[in-house]
Amino acid sequence: MKYAVLSLSGGMDSSTLLLNLLSECYAVTAVSFDYGQKHRVELERAIELTNYLNEIALNTDAFIPINYQVIKLDGLTQLLNSALVTGGDDVPEGHYKEDNMKATVVPNRNKIFSSIIQAIALSIANEKDTEVKIALGIHAGDHAIYPDCRQEFRDADFEAFKQGNWGADRVSFYTPYLNTGKLGILRDGEVCCNDLGLNFDQIYSRTNTSYKPININGTWYSDYKSASSVERVEAFIALGRRDPVRYADESGEVDWEVAKTHVEQLLAEHG
Repeated sequence: MKYAVLSLSGGMDSSTLLLNLLSECYAVTAVSFDYGQKHRVELERAIELTNYLNEIALNTDAFIPINYQVIKLDGLTQLLNSALVTGGDDVPEGHYKEDNMKATVVPNRNKIFSSIIQAIALSIANEKDTEVKIALGIHAGDHAIYPDCRQEFRDADFEAFKQGNWGADRVSFYTPYLNTGKLGILRDGEVCCNDLGLNFDQIYSRTNTSYKPININGTWYSDYKSASSVERVEAFIALGRRDPVRYADESGEVDWEVAKTHVEQLLAEHG
C-alpha cells in the first residue's frame, strides 16, 4: 500500500493531482483549509469532488476511497491582510504578470498549510510504519509574486521539518508537475480520467479556479477576468476543450465563448 497526503484546494491543479495519485494506486488523505477565503466555493467543490469520487470507488473498486477532511482555520480571517480573505480589498483583475496581483498573497499561507500537512504525513508514517508522500501541485507556471511557491522555500521548509521531527526521513515529496504548466496538468487530467474510467467534464465541473466567484440566486459561477480564471481559460483554450464550469460576469451567466473570447483578446494584447 502506498500512502500520500494532499492539500486539496478545490482548484484545477490539486484536483488533477488527486486523480494522478488515485491512478498510481495511492491511499490518499486529502485535506482542505477553511481560512476565511472569499472564494470559499472552492471548499464546496472539493467536497463535491471527493464525494463523487468516493461513490465511484465504493461501487466499482476502480481506486481506493479518499480519506477527506476540511480543517477550519477561519479564526484567522480577521487577522490576515489579503484581498483573498473575507473583509479584504477587492480582488484585482488582469494577469499575474501585473504587479497589483501581489494583493492576492495571503501572508505565510503555504507555511501554515505545510506544517499541518507534514504533521499528518508523519503521523501516518508512524502509524502504518511506512513511507508517505506529500503531494504538491506546484508547477513551472507558479508565480514570482508568490514566494511560498518557490522551490527555495519548499527546500528550507522541508529541512526545518526534518530538523524538528523524529522519523521525518520517511516523509518525502511527490511533485509530478514541477516541469510543466497548466496545460500539462490538464493533459495529465485527461490521461488519468481515461485510466480511471472517469468523465472529464464531470470531474472538472467540480473544481473552482476563480478568485472572484459570482453568486446568482444561490448558484456559484466562475468569473473570467481575475488572474486565476484567466490562466484556467488559457489552459482549456490550448487543450482545445470547453471548460465545463459555468461562467458569469456583471450581466449574469455567460456562455463559455464569452470567457474564451475575453482571454483570447488579453493574449493578443499582452502576449
